[in-house]
Amino acid sequence: MFISEVQIRVRYAETDQMGYVYYGNYAAFFEVGRVEALRALGFSYRKLENAGYMLPVMNYNIDYLKPAHYDDLLTIKTSIPLIPSARIHFEYETYNEQEVLINKASTTLVFIDRASNKPCKPPQDFLQAISKYF
Repeated sequence: MFISEVQIRVRYAETDQMGYVYYGNYAAFFEVGRVEALRALGFSYRKLENAGYMLPVMNYNIDYLKPAHYDDLLTIKTSIPLIPSARIHFEYETYNEQEVLINKASTTLVFIDRASNKPCKPPQDFLQAISKYF
């Protein structure tokens, strides 16, 4: 399994009237986690897109356990639990500064060949980079 971490400081604009992080903002936090996980593997969305791949989100699921607040420093732990095929599955855990788990989520993205607009296997160099974690 591949795991990476990134920290995000909650900005005031990301909170709602109750002072909690607005639930819709977590999708953007997980995107940061996902992008940085790929970067840690030596890839970026730009590199994949320039190579002719698109990665749309197919599924997003989240369980909210506790709220986060303005100025909290959150740690997003992003894991890739399975070797990707045409689909790549990401799992996320968000922790606050007290190391309390505040939510768990997952996304599934699909590798799409830009030319044919059809699902495809990931690039071989990507599979080589991630295979050492399994």
